Amino acid sequence: MTLQVGGALPTSAWELVVTSSTATKVVLIVLAVFSLVSWFLIVLKWAQLRRVRRQGDRFFDALERTTRLEDAYHAVMKLPPSPYGRLLREGINFFSELRPGALKDTKGSSSGALTPTQLDVLRMVLTKEVGAERDLMARFIPWLATVGSVSPLLGLLGTVLGVMDAFIGIAAGGSGNISAVAPGVAEALVTTVLGLAVAIPAVIAYNLFVSRLGVFTGELEGFAYEIVGAMAREGRI
Repeated sequence: MTLQVGGALPTSAWELVVTSSTATKVVLIVLAVFSLVSWFLIVLKWAQLRRVRRQGDRFFDALERTTRLEDAYHAVMKLPPSPYGRLLREGINFFSELRPGALKDTKGSSSGALTPTQLDVLRMVLTKEVGAERDLMARFIPWLATVGSVSPLLGLLGTVLGVMDAFIGIAAGGSGNISAVAPGVAEALVTTVLGLAVAIPAVIAYNLFVSRLGVFTGELEGFAYEIVGAMAREGRI
């Protein structure tokens, strides 16, 4: 049950935390760790998505200044590594393995064209690379969903334990007036408040990052189609 500080009832949330039971303190410590992990992941993924967005802008700006696929490949390979550059490199390298020297054929002769089976395999390679980049970008995002769903439950667990401890103390002391009940109930509610405070930012960040991840995946898929379209336009497939 909640103890009194210096003979007086707790008057602040901090005093409730300091005088709380061991079980409540354990729950609060776990929630504090969850909060630190959650904010670390939020900052990490926000910086990563922002960096990729800048890389995408530079990549497509460089791409717009070229007219041929080979020129585009050499232009974007001079840029810092990015998901878009890795996708283009994977597609071009696979095409070059299927038709060595065909990329440098400015006439786009039919001898450098792919068979329907090879074209399907090329699309599968690009799809695999898109999936790999999506999975890499989505790394750690599910942890935010875990924190957002588990934290309120931990807070509720701390509340239940606190209320049980308060009622046990009241039964042992034989006093049931409001001054005896209120501190124990207030202590129990501290874990619920902290659980919600941890969960709300995590859930908001998770939904935001999932939305951004969907946009990122859509851009990669669209660019994969553009690679195949550019090859078809130049008569290479």
